Amino acid sequence: MAKALASGRRMEILDVLAQGPRSVEELALEIDQSVANTSHHLRTMARAGLLDTERDGTRIVYRVASLKVTELWRAIREVASEQVADIDRLARGYLGDSDGLEPVTRDELARRLRRHDVVVLDVRPAAEYAAGHIAGARSVPVDELSRRLTGVSKKSQVVAYCRGPYCVFADDAVRILRKQKYQMSRLEDGFPEWRDAGLPVLIGA
Repeated sequence: MAKALASGRRMEILDVLAQGPRSVEELALEIDQSVANTSHHLRTMARAGLLDTERDGTRIVYRVASLKVTELWRAIREVASEQVADIDRLARGYLGDSDGLEPVTRDELARRLRRHDVVVLDVRPAAEYAAGHIAGARSVPVDELSRRLTGVSKKSQVVAYCRGPYCVFADDAVRILRKQKYQMSRLEDGFPEWRDAGLPVLIGA
């Protein structure tokens, strides 16, 4: 199992599959790899017990085998963040300057959703939203922000989220919409952490 995880590409695949099941073809497109190369990595991870498969017509669909697998991935990420000094520098280089992007905690967002005083934007690709999303969130992929925000008042409190703490989509959405004078913040992590904490989720577009 450790050997199956010893690849940056496989960790990337696991990060995507933590959002929801994908076919080989969907994954290959999302991570910008060939179908053959993606299929090789998926088979390796499935043989190690990290992934389950099912057939959907002519397609093979992969999913994370259990919550323990996503917990393992998260633990590796958290230990790396705490123990490897370069991680913070690399994250800043990837995500950009985080000044003024104070995150909202899961508990705080859950309270605000219950009070109906927040607009929540899921800025992941539409396929990930359909596979599972925070109950009450709107699907607004980051590359469609300008044309999908009709009806959202600039007086509303708006929170964006994506795949996790190192996902650039939410930070980009906050920066873009703050320039347009929206009252923006981002969730502290992402959808997998929200779902695995037992907070309300919905499946479907």
